[in-house]
Amino acid sequence: MTKQVKISEAVVRRLPVYLRFLNELSQSGIQTVSSQDLGEKLNLNPAQIRKDLAYFGDFGRKGVGYNVNYLIEKIRQILKLDRPLHVALVGTGNLGRALSNYNMYLKDNMKIIAIFDADSSKIGMVINNLTVQPMEELDETVAEKDITIGIITVPAAAAQNVADQFVKAGIRGILNFAPTVLKTPAGVRIHQTDFTADLLSLAYYMNFDQEDMDEGNNRQ
Repeated sequence: MTKQVKISEAVVRRLPVYLRFLNELSQSGIQTVSSQDLGEKLNLNPAQIRKDLAYFGDFGRKGVGYNVNYLIEKIRQILKLDRPLHVALVGTGNLGRALSNYNMYLKDNMKIIAIFDADSSKIGMVINNLTVQPMEELDETVAEKDITIGIITVPAAAAQNVADQFVKAGIRGILNFAPTVLKTPAGVRIHQTDFTADLLSLAYYMNFDQEDMDEGNNRQ
């Protein structure tokens, strides 16, 4: 029996980056691309790109490179984007509305198809052709519309409760924008997006870059 290779999260997170750039190449009429070209454009090591793709199959030809449209098709299959993936969003504040409106720019099969809020004053609002529903309708809507992914854009204090409701409804993947760590049972995957932490971490690198510049100037 062949042992299945465990794919690291870092590799999976790079695949959408490749897909986005390949889509741009396809729209420009470019038919083939080398790992060297991909590396230069994406600021990645070409060997890393080849290694990442090789986990899933032999998609390129030595001396020729990758067929752009074929590689797009294969990466979409790997990411399960060759089939509809329905998403529910909870929290229709500024961020929630922005994400709902972003739907119109998505060309893949992953779409936000239902939005919810606990604030009764927002129920019935229409955002990008989606009507804000009360939380009481979450379970039924998830089952009826075969929703597998949930997005949380509520304040931190309410995020765990929303995650619990998602899990109870059968959601298996959660993208959390609330600045708090969520707990879910095994089998439910959470990806955390923390704007504040990412922004604050830039301060370290800004200081580091400035110190490097100052040291360089002092050595001259």
